[in-house]
Amino acid sequence: MKTINGGSAVQGGYYLSKSNWEIFPIEKDGQKLPGASSEHFVKLNTAAALMLMPVLGGLMVVFLPFIGLYLAAKAALSPVGKMFNRSAQDLAATVTPGWAPGAAHFTGKATEEKKGDEHQAAAAKLEELAREIDGKRKE
Repeated sequence: MKTINGGSAVQGGYYLSKSNWEIFPIEKDGQKLPGASSEHFVKLNTAAALMLMPVLGGLMVVFLPFIGLYLAAKAALSPVGKMFNRSAQDLAATVTPGWAPGAAHFTGKATEEKKGDEHQAAAAKLEELAREIDGKRKE
C-alpha cells in the first residue's frame, strides 16, 4: 500500500488516516488531504471503505466506555500521584549529599580531638629534630 502524506493533492476517493483511523472522503481530483505533512494516509477503494466504516464505528461503541472510565480514573488519581511525587522529590533533596567533584566519600572526618593530637605530635617531632640539628652543629 502506498502511503500519502497529509496536505498532498490527491485523486478523489476514500483515504484512511493511519494515526487516528478516520476515513476522509475526497470529492474531486486535486483536493488536499487534511492534516499536517507528518500524518500518513492510505487510499481505500469504495468497497473496502463501506465495509470498514461499520467496523470502526462498532469499535468506537465498544471501547468508548473504557476510554471514559480511564479518563475519569486518571483525573481522580492524578492529584494523589502529584502529592506523592512532590514529597518524594523533597525527601530526595534532603537525603542527597551536596555535589563535590573530586571529593572522596566514606573516608571519615577527623574530630577536633584527633586534630589537636596530630598537631601536638607534629610539634614534638619538630622539637626533636631541632635538638638533633643543634647537637650536630655543636660537634
